[in-house]
Amino acid sequence: MAVFAMGLHKPDNVAGSSAPAIMVGLFVATGGLLFGYDTGAINGILAMDTFKHDFSTGFTDENGRPGMYPGQVALIVAMLSAGTTVGALCSAPIADQWGRRLSLIFAIGIFCIGAIFQVAATNVALLVVGRTLAGVGVGMVSVLVPLYQSEMAPKWIRGTLVCAYQLSITAGLLAASIVNILTYKLTSAAAYRIPIGLQLTWALILASGLLILPETPRYLIKRGYKDAAGISLSRLRRLDITHPALIEELAEIQANHEYEMALGPDSYKDIIFGEPHLGRRTLTGCGLQMLQQLTGVNFIMYYGTTFFNGAGVDNPFLISLIMQIINVISTFPGLFVVESWGRRRLLIVGAVGMAVCQLLIASYATASGETDMPTQHKILISFVAVYIFFFAASWGPVVWVVTSEIYPLKVRAKSMSVSTASNWILNFGIAYGTPFMVDTSAEAANLGSRVFFVWGTFCILSIAFVWFMVYETSKISLEQIDEMYERVDKAWHSRDFEPSWSFQQMRDFGFSESGIPPAEPQLELQSSNASSSSHAGTGGSSTINATTTASTAAATATATTTTTTTTTAAGATPNSQDAKMLAQLGDIDLSY
Repeated sequence: MAVFAMGLHKPDNVAGSSAPAIMVGLFVATGGLLFGYDTGAINGILAMDTFKHDFSTGFTDENGRPGMYPGQVALIVAMLSAGTTVGALCSAPIADQWGRRLSLIFAIGIFCIGAIFQVAATNVALLVVGRTLAGVGVGMVSVLVPLYQSEMAPKWIRGTLVCAYQLSITAGLLAASIVNILTYKLTSAAAYRIPIGLQLTWALILASGLLILPETPRYLIKRGYKDAAGISLSRLRRLDITHPALIEELAEIQANHEYEMALGPDSYKDIIFGEPHLGRRTLTGCGLQMLQQLTGVNFIMYYGTTFFNGAGVDNPFLISLIMQIINVISTFPGLFVVESWGRRRLLIVGAVGMAVCQLLIASYATASGETDMPTQHKILISFVAVYIFFFAASWGPVVWVVTSEIYPLKVRAKSMSVSTASNWILNFGIAYGTPFMVDTSAEAANLGSRVFFVWGTFCILSIAFVWFMVYETSKISLEQIDEMYERVDKAWHSRDFEPSWSFQQMRDFGFSESGIPPAEPQLELQSSNASSSSHAGTGGSSTINATTTASTAAATATATTTTTTTTTAAGATPNSQDAKMLAQLGDIDLSY
């Protein structure tokens, strides 16, 4: 608890209060309950005798009892993931047009419609339609929640707040397991309709709460609503709108956005070919999201009960419940150390731990065959539990953190939607393909525990991917991440990065006197709509021209003589009164 308290302690040099932003971030994080609960519910429902009886189309298992064809099981589970892929891709244009908050409310509405279809389903076809619609909502939520959190959170706790999204997913999985245990012995359709219907409860609560929450200030700056951005930031930081720290933070966000737009447009093409290094960032996000699925976690989450049952484990429902409890508890260590250890170290340690556990399970199962099943079951349960610990403390939450941080504001929604869609595409493939890999029927490969060789191999690949591709983004603001990608060539050197650029100076003089001049030979920065009106009272907008050494020298001289270490929200040189106000702040950290 002492470590947790230290992790949540606001640094003394950060102005204002972070409590409103933390409370908003934690509330929005509960959007993860929607996906977690749905995944956990279908895991148990597929193993319920009542569900098999009501939805069977003639298939019988080896004991002559009604069941589901592997293709039907795969379709029921995987169509949620197909819907989430569509939802993730649709989230970007909607989020950029309507805003992060209203888009979240819309996504929850779609999810509710899908849940109602599932409750009313009496055949596989309607159930699949309901799960697909619910998936569209879940896919949008999976992009919008980390996006909303990262854009409104202070930098010192940003990673922890985004990790809370994964904690909510695990809490939803646990809640579904508890409900399944309470209902699976019922002999009526209530056995599976109660678990499905309960997911509507929190969806409605979350949508109601979002009606009164603020829009993110970075989105408002992107849209040109500077005054509204100031009001939103004032609510989140609990500072007066005229406070120098708030004015400075807002000005830096605006200047950074204008600098980003000067480097290229905010199109889908730009997320691959844009600057600074957007292609590398997009590849990093997509790679992390795909590898998160290829660690095999959703094999356990979707089919854990069915797999343990097929492996001959006693009371598979209870075992799945224990796994979900471990999943929830194990997320907390990740919350504690994501800022102190950093993203890279936590991901590498987690991948090593997962690889060892999975390869041990598969190796023992292969070596022993069917000669020592009791010991094999003990090893399976024990190391799956340890594997879940490593996943829940590392790759579960931290992947969402990294992919919510590494993209610039101009393409953040688009890049996050593409990277998250790659997660759901792999999710669909694993959900659909797993029954054919482990089922004992004649249609399947019947790999059994040997399937962990597959997941363990991908965990080893994950270690290399993190080392070469993932930059350390802890303890710096979203705007400073742009500077890091421009100045640091290799990911393994990013931990030593120290930010020094002022994007206000980059906008007004072509470079930051405390940093390195930009490499672009021509950099003409046109003010956005948001800044045009604010510049009207200060003599118009500034233009960057870093074409010659002479102009650079002139800009340096100007910066020196006018003391432009800080500028106002309008982007002009601060007057003497503003300079006195900022001087009184001392060593207060003005960046979030």
